[in-house]
Amino acid sequence: MTAPQDTRAPRATQNFSEPQETHVTGATIWLTGLPSAGKTTIAYELAGTLRGEGHQVEVLDGDEIREFLSAGLGFSREDRHTNVQRIGFVAELLASNGVKVLVPVIAPYEDSREAVRKRHQSEGTAYVEVHVATPVDVCSVRDVKGLYAKQAAGELSGLTGVDDPYDEPRNPDLRIESQNQTVQESAAQLHALLTERGLA
Repeated sequence: MTAPQDTRAPRATQNFSEPQETHVTGATIWLTGLPSAGKTTIAYELAGTLRGEGHQVEVLDGDEIREFLSAGLGFSREDRHTNVQRIGFVAELLASNGVKVLVPVIAPYEDSREAVRKRHQSEGTAYVEVHVATPVDVCSVRDVKGLYAKQAAGELSGLTGVDDPYDEPRNPDLRIESQNQTVQESAAQLHALLTERGLA
């Protein structure tokens, strides 16, 4: 008499030879600058490089944040400050759990940016401020979203850097002049800083 065959599926075993996430140090990299300065383009270029190196990466896009996290907020100074603080909270939460968080958000006011920096410092989370210092005349020619044209036509008011203030960072960790180099060169410049600080 033959013994019955065991038809159960074999128990799953973990393959420890599979590649694991090797980079667990999180950080928030905040790219501030005028509309159409190139912040988001640089952020996504860098994100691709970091992911290729095995980092966990999230890009907190300003437009998406406004739609989902800050819906209902306007563009008054108080609302802009609130928006930046909400983004800063989410960024720090992710970064404290090992994620490289790229934040291409204007954040026009120095006190708002400083509050975000202090939150990260108090939590012991790495924070890098990058000023994408593209001049307003270059940004207005790029005009990715048509904002400068609308402002010039009187259809829009409160445009950062034109008829609403932008506090340029006095001591950013890095200043990128995107009008003088390619997107790839700008991303590489930022990647070099992260590498220097042990974050890439």
